Amino acid sequence: MGAEPRPVAPEPERAVLVGVDLGGSAWPLDESLSELGRLAETDGAVVVGTLTQRLERPSARTFIGSGKAEELAGLVRSLDADVVIFDDELTPSQQANLEKALGRDVKVIDRTALILDIFGRHATTRDGRLQVQLAQLNYLLPRLRGMWSHLVGEQTRGGIGSRFGQGESQLEVDRRLVRKRISRLQEELRRLDTRRSTQSKARWDSGVFRVALAGYTNAGKSTLLNRLTSSDVYVRDELFATLDPTTRSLELSEGRKVTVTDTVGFIQKLPTLLVDSFKSTLAEVSNADLVLEVVDAHDPNASKEIAAVEDVLSQIGADKIPSLVVYNKLDLLAPEELAEMRAEHPGAAFVSALDGRGIDALLHAVASMASQGDETVTALIPYEKGMLVRMVHESCQVMHEDYRQDGLLVTVRAPKRVYESLKAYPADAAKAPRHADVPDASAATDTESQAE
Repeated sequence: MGAEPRPVAPEPERAVLVGVDLGGSAWPLDESLSELGRLAETDGAVVVGTLTQRLERPSARTFIGSGKAEELAGLVRSLDADVVIFDDELTPSQQANLEKALGRDVKVIDRTALILDIFGRHATTRDGRLQVQLAQLNYLLPRLRGMWSHLVGEQTRGGIGSRFGQGESQLEVDRRLVRKRISRLQEELRRLDTRRSTQSKARWDSGVFRVALAGYTNAGKSTLLNRLTSSDVYVRDELFATLDPTTRSLELSEGRKVTVTDTVGFIQKLPTLLVDSFKSTLAEVSNADLVLEVVDAHDPNASKEIAAVEDVLSQIGADKIPSLVVYNKLDLLAPEELAEMRAEHPGAAFVSALDGRGIDALLHAVASMASQGDETVTALIPYEKGMLVRMVHESCQVMHEDYRQDGLLVTVRAPKRVYESLKAYPADAAKAPRHADVPDASAATDTESQAE
């Protein structure tokens, strides 16, 4: 018998990008199209051409002008393109009119559909898949009338844009069934949101300081999480490599434990319906005590990316949370570039998650912010209050502890949540350790290890 034939990888789709300069955007058109090209490549396409136009306002019929639409049709034929991707969101009628002008074998999608498709590829957990499906179906619903035959054809062909309505058969894709499916997804996500809220409340009640990593996609958040917590979270040099939140524990030098959570990266023109669908995931950011805004220091668009991230943080109600800007990838900067950035941004942290430079200074800054508002308290904790003892060791700076017959006598620097709990167990002032008796950190650690 001969060897079985090896499966042949599908040919990448050939994409033409279309951008329109409408004026007033913080992002130059060429830079926005460059990012759109990276998105297309992330979704498995190869960019074979671009087309641009400057307009005061989009054409109601085809977004671009009629003459430009004819030019696009000729470009698509000459380049043998499979898909045309617009950098701005198209209305259902614009999409249908463009497909008619370009021919039925050419798909027309916009940036929103492309991002949703990438999310469909990268969602791995049940929560992530449900949230992506909800966003995709909400995008699909108003387009059903114009997309019916188009949708059937492209679901058969596969490729970019074909993962919409995952799990739905062709016969089920109509308005009534899509609305029903949306309702079911919303109900499932409400249940998951309740569970996540319960877990979040448990972390809040524990007094553990919560740090969230936020930033533009591909800024190196996952690499930074791995560096801070000695983890092995999936890292890849592509846009939206991480969708599902990942939380790891980190012990600071003073003994306090904090949690660090990595979430989905942001991007300019992030679809609002995607932000809405991912609110339960993004709640990991809005419920944090500190947000580390991770920035690619080597990216020439760093300031624009910060603005895009802060816009999304505002949308999810996280703009009032204490934050620290962390410029990552300083290993890619020349010494003079780094010196200039430090002078321009004196309040920021500068790190290389890749080689570890600046990490100690970042941890010191996190520890300093985590201890803001801490108060010193001495308490005698009954041994049956094991959870409170655990909270003390995980979320406080232990200055002194003494295992006594009637309980654990501690003097700690405690965050407000734990401080309020400890006040219920006051210690006799005469028994409390004097300041001069407070041991150094190493002695406290020895005392704790002996007690264990």
